[in-house]
Amino acid sequence: VSGTQEDDVLWIAMAGIHQIWALMLEGGKLPKGSDLKKGVCLRFAGSGNEENRNNAYPHKAGFAQPSGLCLAPEEPWSCLFVADSESSTVRSVSLKDGAVKHLVGGERDPLNLFAFGDVDGAGINAKLQHPLGVTWDKKRQLLYVADSYNHKIKVVDPKMKNCATLAGTGEAGNAVGSSFTQSAFNEPGGLCVEENGRLMYVADTNNHQIKVLDLETKILSMALPILKPEACDVPDNLPVQKDKINLPRLPKSAPNIELPSLTVAPGQTIQFLLKLTLPLDSKLNEEAPSAWFITAEDNTWLLQGQCLTGEIKDVSCQTVIPLQLPGSCVSAEATLAIKACLYYCSKGSSACMMAGVSFRQPLQLTATDQGSSAQVELIHTFVTN
Repeated sequence: VSGTQEDDVLWIAMAGIHQIWALMLEGGKLPKGSDLKKGVCLRFAGSGNEENRNNAYPHKAGFAQPSGLCLAPEEPWSCLFVADSESSTVRSVSLKDGAVKHLVGGERDPLNLFAFGDVDGAGINAKLQHPLGVTWDKKRQLLYVADSYNHKIKVVDPKMKNCATLAGTGEAGNAVGSSFTQSAFNEPGGLCVEENGRLMYVADTNNHQIKVLDLETKILSMALPILKPEACDVPDNLPVQKDKINLPRLPKSAPNIELPSLTVAPGQTIQFLLKLTLPLDSKLNEEAPSAWFITAEDNTWLLQGQCLTGEIKDVSCQTVIPLQLPGSCVSAEATLAIKACLYYCSKGSSACMMAGVSFRQPLQLTATDQGSSAQVELIHTFVTN
């Protein structure tokens, strides 16, 4: 989460080492700190010991897998709120002096990390179970908590230190009820409130969904449909920005297959027919993101308006990858790379592997009509090393 010190600090929950760190986005100072240069990343709070220890000195405080942060920069709060998952607490870290304080949940003994439960109440009498996320509602001056293992969203009034159930039945499920408390989640892990304070978005982890809570009407709904890559709708004039496309990196063992040059015309559609064969007694790992993707080296104009990646769910039949060339050409020669990254497992030993292959397709562009479409077969058989 970023903010304060003129919005020049990125605050980081370092769950594995039980600390809160700060990354300086610009030069400046941290509370009670010396001048720091842009790009410096350092510990702000937490001794590194896994414990539930509050302290006026931030480096002597102890966290237990801090997993979620949010910022309440306005007075009287001026703090970070922390979902400290393993201690089942919500804590605050002052942005004035770094003091770490208890808000709700947990127990007084800093070494007792088993004081979890599902109890609405104030301060230490409230009980949470492995909260993973927090978000600040500046409109209402309230804090919302993803109480993950209780399958609930809870609301905390930091002034009164009162914690109450906002949404969820307390049982793992996937239901949208007539009220917040009749709706069900399955280990919600993250949440955020939009700028105007009306809607809260919840990452309902084990349901693989984003749910939306209307904080004014108290209605919960499903939203934000997840689009599969092969179903993406790309505007015709969308520029290709390679640095923003998250492409997998093929293993070093992946072969590079050079294809014969193909003569094509502007506006023509190329259908790449991808046919992959796994080693004997192997099957595709359905839980891993096997995929194909296309790159064009220094000729990204070829890819404008294209869907550049898609899932591979079944290798028993060929995958058709369509690519329509632009109506006008920037150069007479270009090269496409069609790559596939697969995750598969041995049926006998259950050992799983990653494999890849890259096909390099040179193109010769001509003004002569080449027909409406052309087909190119991409065939490869993987072998076990």
